[in-house]
Amino acid sequence: MTRDFRLLATGQALSWLGNGFQTVALAVAVVTTGGGARDLGLVMACSVVTLLAGTLFGGVWADRLQPQRVMVVSDLVRFAATAGIAAMFASGGYHLALLCALTVVSAGAGSFFSPAMTALKPLLVPPERRQSANATLSMLQTACGIAGPTAAGITVAAFGAPAGFTVNAVSFLLSLVAAALIRVRAERGPRAPMLGELRAGWREVRSRDWLIGGLFGATVYHIANGMILVLVQVVAVERLGGAHAIGLITAAEGLGGFIGAALAMRFRPRRLLRAGWLALMLMPVWAFAYVWPGTLTAVLAGAVIGYCGLIFFDVAWETAIQDNVPQRMLGRVGSWDYVTSFLAMPIGNALAGPFAERFGTDRVLACCALVLLGSAVSQLFIRGSRTLTRATAQRELVHAD
Repeated sequence: MTRDFRLLATGQALSWLGNGFQTVALAVAVVTTGGGARDLGLVMACSVVTLLAGTLFGGVWADRLQPQRVMVVSDLVRFAATAGIAAMFASGGYHLALLCALTVVSAGAGSFFSPAMTALKPLLVPPERRQSANATLSMLQTACGIAGPTAAGITVAAFGAPAGFTVNAVSFLLSLVAAALIRVRAERGPRAPMLGELRAGWREVRSRDWLIGGLFGATVYHIANGMILVLVQVVAVERLGGAHAIGLITAAEGLGGFIGAALAMRFRPRRLLRAGWLALMLMPVWAFAYVWPGTLTAVLAGAVIGYCGLIFFDVAWETAIQDNVPQRMLGRVGSWDYVTSFLAMPIGNALAGPFAERFGTDRVLACCALVLLGSAVSQLFIRGSRTLTRATAQRELVHAD
């Protein structure tokens, strides 16, 4: 891999580790200072709403400026906001309004970072190495998703929540340095009015049947998955052994994701997107395992299988976008991709409780598992999703020989 890619991977790995500290520290800080679930929910809602509001505009600026410049500014703002949160709790004060305001600032900066990173990644490696690069980043993110919260739990327990926020703030600073050292430059054309550029991004999405179909399919998928992610926590606590079971399941999900990323590094079909949708059909195995047979062993096996398919799909989907969308439009197209997730997941989270009370947890989980399956299967009826071919596949085979 290139020097610039190694810088991005290093910076992101540190940032992903830091995010694990933020998640643990926020919950501990709010609850132990008397805030409770209501305050925690409000802070989390502020983050989600801000991401929804800012991501599309972040995509426009990622396509207007050098993407690493957007990432540097975003990391600087997130560093300042997170350091402010650390200082607030370290001083012994708890002010909900200030916490929400700092969370909005941090999330707003994050809404610009993600589209910029989407625009930057394909510039860092040759086209034939994109799949491997995406798989490498997915593998790092999965590993950090396990290691971060684990280390955070130990750190916060020993030194308190302000230490967790401090680690997260430092991780943004290190990510900033890594992004600032990236040398690659993207070609940028003349600017148009903001709304015009937003519409241009949407036209780019609509012009590809596999892309518009995938976004709508992902919206349905994330609504169902949002319900599942709430209900499986309830099942794990009530039936499978509580916190111990949740820890094991999280580790199994991470292991499955790691395997999926490893497979994506080695398995390079010409019709990668079709292979990705087929792999995503494994996710219902994970969800349905909570219903039948409903044992911890079955859930662990389902988590490995399902998340293996999910991460393989993620690599396939991202590679397809990088290969087939012009680089000057990647930030905006990526922002539409992010918005479908941000918008759909909270809807599913909110519907989980009322649906479970009305129909029963097991029925809702089983139905949602079928929705996950249907979302993936439906994409194979779209011509582009079945036939999209990687132009670099033949070159990869030649290089492998």
